[in-house]
Amino acid sequence: MLSNHVVAWIDHAQAHVIHFNPAAAETEVIKTHSSHPHNKANSAESAHYFNAVASALNGAREILLVGPGLEKQAFMKHLEQHHQGVAKCVMGVETVDHPTDGQLLKYARKYFLKVDQML
Repeated sequence: MLSNHVVAWIDHAQAHVIHFNPAAAETEVIKTHSSHPHNKANSAESAHYFNAVASALNGAREILLVGPGLEKQAFMKHLEQHHQGVAKCVMGVETVDHPTDGQLLKYARKYFLKVDQML
């Protein structure tokens, strides 16, 4: 499902990418292949993981990037360096702890409602 709005929650172990519109939502979970947290944002393991998440974001017009720690900033830097088209679609980067997918979708719908009203 490709849609205008996507929310991506990311940490060192997994990413939850939700493409949604007013009527439907589709979630994809991408897990890192590493058994330990990433120490360097530019490591080969991180690059593979980040590329997989970036691929899941392709086609989105507006992206909200969230997560509990620093991984979202490392991912954003990776997007700016390697996936400029996706990076340009990121509307915001915010700290969000560990929500369920339902809570994450509710948060994103509310976020984009505000953003869309400002445009």
